[in-house]
Amino acid sequence: MRCLRPRWVRSCVGNCVTSKDALWWQQSWERVRTSVRCQDVASLTRQLQRLRTQHDEKPCQAFELACARSEAWVQARHASVPDWTYPDLPVVARREDILQALRTFQVVILAGETGSGKTTQLPKLCLEAGRGRRGLIGHTQPRRLAARNVALRIAEELSVSMPGPVGYKMRFTDQTAENTLIKVMTDGILLAELRADRWLSAYDTLIIDEAHERSLNIDFLLGALKLLRQRRPDLQLVITSATLQVEKFAAFFDDAPVLIVEGRQYPIETFYHPLPTGEDSDQESLGVAVLQAMETCLAQEHQRRWAHGDVLVFASTEREIRDLHEFLRRALPPAIDILPLYARLSAAEQQKVFTPHAGRRVVLSTNVAETSVTVPGIHYVIDPGKARISRYAYRSKVQRLPIEPISQASANQRRGRAGRVAPGLCIRLYEESDFLQRAEFTDPEIQRTHLASVILQMQDLELGQVEDFPWLDAPDPRLITDGYRLLDELGAMDGLRGLTAQGRALASWPLDPQLARVLLAAHELGCLREALIVVSALAVQDPRERPPEHAQLADQRHALFRDEQSDLLFYVRLWEHMATLWPESSERQRRSFARQHFLSWMRLREWRDMHRQLLLECEHRRWLFNEEPATYEALHAALLQGFP
Repeated sequence: MRCLRPRWVRSCVGNCVTSKDALWWQQSWERVRTSVRCQDVASLTRQLQRLRTQHDEKPCQAFELACARSEAWVQARHASVPDWTYPDLPVVARREDILQALRTFQVVILAGETGSGKTTQLPKLCLEAGRGRRGLIGHTQPRRLAARNVALRIAEELSVSMPGPVGYKMRFTDQTAENTLIKVMTDGILLAELRADRWLSAYDTLIIDEAHERSLNIDFLLGALKLLRQRRPDLQLVITSATLQVEKFAAFFDDAPVLIVEGRQYPIETFYHPLPTGEDSDQESLGVAVLQAMETCLAQEHQRRWAHGDVLVFASTEREIRDLHEFLRRALPPAIDILPLYARLSAAEQQKVFTPHAGRRVVLSTNVAETSVTVPGIHYVIDPGKARISRYAYRSKVQRLPIEPISQASANQRRGRAGRVAPGLCIRLYEESDFLQRAEFTDPEIQRTHLASVILQMQDLELGQVEDFPWLDAPDPRLITDGYRLLDELGAMDGLRGLTAQGRALASWPLDPQLARVLLAAHELGCLREALIVVSALAVQDPRERPPEHAQLADQRHALFRDEQSDLLFYVRLWEHMATLWPESSERQRRSFARQHFLSWMRLREWRDMHRQLLLECEHRRWLFNEEPATYEALHAALLQGFP
């Protein structure tokens, strides 16, 4: 839009091609550029262009009326901005510097250590800098749990209800309103919105938080925003990162200014209590090691006369959390609360971790507590040093989720959780020499994941070839080749690496392209009802559980829904059984059913939510569902279209 002014505004001013004088043209351009809401800029610019050749007053009056309506919308948002105050956090000490940077530069890089307060205070600083009036202040988080809790915290500090001036949006949940100024969301939501609106015109400011995590979504967004900022000079971008990689982000955005905020960190001591050699996979051995580490923490607390503090224990999987919970519940006094924390927990269960409490608490968490989310009251961190990390195996062509040692950067993020409110301890359940030999950073996800979905979305968004896209780190050429090969097998690409009509249809689904291809085939083959059940199950984690100590019993319970013809028909049988029983059952009875049949309640619920989302997509497309049960041949023919 910036490029339009030199080309035609000067021409209109100089030649007076309409009855309007030069001053009117200048003022009209300035209104469009600075006074109307972001979503109206493109349409008002087109109207103003057309006025060059129109001498009738009616189009001019229509333009004036449209501008006035848009400006009234902006003024209403001005009036709805709540009063803000700032808590005593390190980021507030740099308030004037941050405000000056926001008013001067289009892109600002903010490096903030753990405890600096950048996540909760930046949106308020953007409000103070005058942002959020012409459009939303978008604030992305890498995890759903973080998005919800950050929004709740900002709303609490602004003393507003939610949804209202502050809202959040994530998969299956939209808690925003017409008057929302600050919208916290997962980065996946912003990517989905980019597909619908390539200019992201609903926003006047975007904050990409925790960019150092380098997830696939974050890297994709950073590249897309680097391209978009040239077309939208009015869009303010704020990128936050851990201090260690800040120069890389600054260089990526053409030497954008960098502001560094120190964290409010109390002293933290680190102890190394390695697990016995060869037993690190033994859950009971891990439980014993955690218990011993807790004894060390409490002994140090007593010796140094520290105030009582809570303990944060990191775990690799939900299963590991449940095993640790059972072990510690037997070993610790009843007065000590033991709470789980992971993404699939219900909002009510997650919120228990953040509510005030008396006595001591032990929080067992996956790496969701590593960044963004601050668990209150933590003095001690126990870190086994492992996490599930998604990796694409190039040779076997399979995306895996192995449990691997975390990087030094992740270990230090975990350690930093101990020093937020008081002096603390971090006990690592591995050798110091092991820590020193680990990679400095976790590999960016773009370098360890299958790229078919990325290539498909890039083609649909007309962002060019994946090889030419401005990635922060270029993906492995072998992964690019594999991605193109799969899309070709799915019929999504033509010989010139452009999208086919089928490719565009696949890109329109919120699914992996292979699963989307199954649905397209099922629609054609008349087996959509069963295919929707199977696809929604494959899109989430398998709900079946098989604890080693009850493996035989779990197999027997799962066999109730087994089909001799196909393993995938297990999902259809289970779904049909639940559909018969659940309408008349309470949630307590449903949970009991899941427990008795060795099924994860959280994963069943996520399966149901995914099925609901895909069902609505089908209904929106006016697809008809088969009334008669699908044949084995039809369903598996559809499945083979997606997994050739």
